[in-house]
Amino acid sequence: MMRAFVAAVLSLTLVGVVQAVEIQRWERIPLALPLVVGQERIVFVDQNVRVGLPKHLVEKLRVQSTGGALYLLAKEPIEPTRLQLQNVATGEIMLVDIAASEGQPNQPALEPIKIVAGEHMAARYGQSQPPQPAPATTDHPSDPEQQPARRETPIPVVMTRYAAQMLYAPLRTVEPIEGITQQQVNRRLDLTTLLPTQPVTASVLGAWRLDDFWVTAVKLENTSTQHLILDPRELMGDFVSVTFQHGFLGAKGDASDTTTAYLVTQKRGLAQSLVPGAMAQIDPKGGRREQ
Repeated sequence: MMRAFVAAVLSLTLVGVVQAVEIQRWERIPLALPLVVGQERIVFVDQNVRVGLPKHLVEKLRVQSTGGALYLLAKEPIEPTRLQLQNVATGEIMLVDIAASEGQPNQPALEPIKIVAGEHMAARYGQSQPPQPAPATTDHPSDPEQQPARRETPIPVVMTRYAAQMLYAPLRTVEPIEGITQQQVNRRLDLTTLLPTQPVTASVLGAWRLDDFWVTAVKLENTSTQHLILDPRELMGDFVSVTFQHGFLGAKGDASDTTTAYLVTQKRGLAQSLVPGAMAQIDPKGGRREQ
C-alpha cells in the first residue's frame, strides 16, 4: 500500500513538472522573456506569427517557428532587445523584450511561456459582438446562433481604415480586425471603365475581405497637366462606398499627381463590380463618347 501511494505521488509530481507553463497576457504592454545562453526556450503563441528579428541578432539568436510555437536559442549573451511577433492573418503585432545571460552551474531549464490574449474592457475597433437574442415567440423561438454578429463600427468604415493602414502606416500601428483576410487580386485588371470621364490611369494595389464585403485599394494617377477634383459619383461600378486618400490630383509630374481610392463592394470582388466596357462608352451626359 505504501509503495502504491509513493508511486502515485511521484507520478503526479512529474506530471506537474512536465506541464508547467508560464502564462503571460498580451495587453499592449511589452512582455519580458529572459533567456539563458545555450538553453532553448519555447514560446506558445497559438497563432501563425512571423518574427521581426533585428539584424544584430541574426548570429546571436536562433529562431524557429512551427505549429504556433516559437523555439528561441541564444548562442551568446544578448542585451535587452525588443522583438516583434506579427499575426500573419490579422496583422496584429505583439512586442516581446528578450535578454540572454550566462546560466549558473546546474541551473534548471526555464519553463515554456504561453502568450494569451488579455481581457479588454471595451471591444476593439471593428470587432464583432455576440448577437443579441430577439424576443422569443411561439412562432419564432429565439436562436442567437442564427443571428448575424453585430459590429461596433460599420464594416465599410472598418475595412477602409484597415486597408489605408496596411498600405501606409507602420505595421506596429495597424489595428487588428477579427476575421479580415487579404485576397489575391489581378494587378493587371483592366480599370479603364472605372473613371472614364477623367484623364487618369488606375491600377490595383491590394484587396481584403471581411464577412461578405471586399475592399480594394486602387492607385489613381493624373495623366494631364490639369488639377483634378475627385468626385466619387463619377466612378462607374457597383460599390457600397468609395473613399479617396486625397480629394484631388495635382498636375502630372507634381508630387500630388497620385492618390489611392478605397472601393468597398459586397458579395463579390472589384472585377465583378465594374461596368462592362460596352456600357462605359455611353456618356453620362447623353450620347456616346468617341474613341
